[in-house]
Amino acid sequence: MTELMTGIATLWTVQNLLLLVFGVLIGMIVGVIPGVGPSAGLAILLPVTFGLDPTGAIVMLAAVYYGAMYGGTITSVLINTPGESATVASTFDGYPLAKQGRAGPALVMAALASFVAGTIGALLITFAAPATAAFAKTFGPPEYFLVVIAGLLTVIVILRGNKLLGALSALIGFAIGTIGIDIGGGEQRYTFGSVELINGVDFIPVAIGLFAVGEVLHTLWRGGHLEKLEFFGVSARNRAFWPTRKDLRESIGPTLRGSFLGFGVGVTPGAGATVASLMSYNVEKSVSRTPQKFGKGAMPGLVGPEAANNAASSGAMVPLLTLGIPGGGATAVLLGGFLMWGLQPGPLLMEQNPEFAWGLIASMFLGNVMLLFVNVFCIPGFASIARVPFRVLGPIIIVLCVLGTFAVNKSLVDVQIMLACGVLGFFMRQYGLSAAALVIALVLGPLAEETLRQTMLISGGGLGVFVERGTSVGILVFIVFLLTIPLLSDPVRRAGQLALQKVSSRRRAQAAAAAQTGDDNDRERV
Repeated sequence: MTELMTGIATLWTVQNLLLLVFGVLIGMIVGVIPGVGPSAGLAILLPVTFGLDPTGAIVMLAAVYYGAMYGGTITSVLINTPGESATVASTFDGYPLAKQGRAGPALVMAALASFVAGTIGALLITFAAPATAAFAKTFGPPEYFLVVIAGLLTVIVILRGNKLLGALSALIGFAIGTIGIDIGGGEQRYTFGSVELINGVDFIPVAIGLFAVGEVLHTLWRGGHLEKLEFFGVSARNRAFWPTRKDLRESIGPTLRGSFLGFGVGVTPGAGATVASLMSYNVEKSVSRTPQKFGKGAMPGLVGPEAANNAASSGAMVPLLTLGIPGGGATAVLLGGFLMWGLQPGPLLMEQNPEFAWGLIASMFLGNVMLLFVNVFCIPGFASIARVPFRVLGPIIIVLCVLGTFAVNKSLVDVQIMLACGVLGFFMRQYGLSAAALVIALVLGPLAEETLRQTMLISGGGLGVFVERGTSVGILVFIVFLLTIPLLSDPVRRAGQLALQKVSSRRRAQAAAAAQTGDDNDRERV
C-alpha cells in the first residue's frame, strides 16, 4: 500500500492528470467507433507520446486501453455492433434491452458494472503484481524462453477457427522479427541490401498497418460504408434513462462474479477480455433461475460480460508488467511502447522503476472514477459519434495512420511498410489468420531468440537444461497441456453433440408417445 500511495503521488501532477483525462476521452471515442478497437487506437496514438515522459505516456495509453472497453458497449447496445471484440457478448442482451426502450438503464448499468470490475481489478493487481514479480525473479533464460512459447501457444489455442492458421500467423511475426542484424553474429538478415532495414522493422508501422489500415480495408470490402443501422437514441433528461432497483438488485451477483472471473482469465497470457466476456455470459446463463430470458433482454446477461471484460483488461497488466508477456494485441502495443521508452517489463521493473510501475497501477483507480462520470453523463454525446458514417471516418483514419507513422522516424519506408502491412492485415482477416498473434510474436520474437541463445550457451547445446529446475518443468507441463487441448476438444465436442442429439430424439419420441396416449384416452371417453 505504501508503494501504491507513492504511485498516486507520482500521478498527482497537472500534466499526468490531464493526460489521464485525455486518454479516457480518446479511449471512449475509439471504443464507440465500430471496427477500430483499442489495438488500432493505441497503435495510432503511440507516435503522439514520443515527446512525453514515460509515466505520463503509459498512463495515457493505458487509459485509452480500458476506456475503449467502456466505449465499445455503447454501439453494442444502441446499434447491435460491438465497438471491438471484447464487447461482442454485450450485444446478446444489450440490443434487445434497447429495442424494449431500455437503452438508458442498460448503458448506465454497464457503466456501473465496469466501474466496480475495474476497481476490483486494480485492487487485485496491487497485490498480484508484486507476488508474481517475486516469483519471476527465480526465472533464468530457460524459464523465460518457455514462458514466451507458452504465451504464444495460449494465444493460438484460444483463437476461433483453424489453429494451424493461428500458428502460421505467429510464424509470420517471428519471421518479420528476424529482419535486421543478427544479435549473435552481427550479420545482416533479410535486409536485401536496404540500409533502412538494418535495424529491423519498426514495431509501430506493423501495428498501425495490421490493426488500423487492415480493419478499414476490411470494413470497406464488406460494405460497411454503405450500411444503414437502426439507432436507438438516449437522453439523460428522461426518467426512463436511469435503472430501477430491480436492475440494481439483479446485477450485484453478475458484477462480482464477472469481476473475479475476468481478472483470472486476464492474468492468463493470451486469453484476453473477449474470452472472459463470453465465459461470463455462459456462467450467468447457467446459474440464472430464468435462463430463457437471456438473449431477449436480461440485465445480468449484459452486466456480467461487461464486468468481465473490464476486469480482464486489469488482469492483463499482471503478465505484462511482471513477465513482459502481452496477452493480446492491445497489450502488445503497450509492450512496444515500453521498449521504445527504454523500459524492460519484467520482475525487476517494480524495483528499478517503481514510480513508473505503481503510477500505472494508480492510474487505474483514478481512471475508473473518471470513466464512470464521463460514461454516465456523456452517454448521449458519445452515442452521437456512432451516427457518423464510415465513409467519413475511414479516410480520416487512413490519414492519421500515414501522419502518425511518418512522424516516428520521418521515413517514407516506414509508411510503405505500414501500407503493405495494411494490405497483409486485410488478407489475414479474409483467410482467418490472426493479426494479434502476429504482433505478439513480432514483439516476443527477439526475446525468444535471445533467451534461447543464452540457454544453449549455458547448457553447451543440450536440451536437458529445460528439465533441471522445477519451475521450467512446471511450464513444460503447461505447454504439453496446451498442445493436447486441440486434440481433446474435437472428440469431446463431437461426443457432446451426439449426446444432445440422443436426448432430443428421446424427448421427441416421448412427446409422440404422450400424444398417442392422449388420443387413445380421448377415443375411450368418446
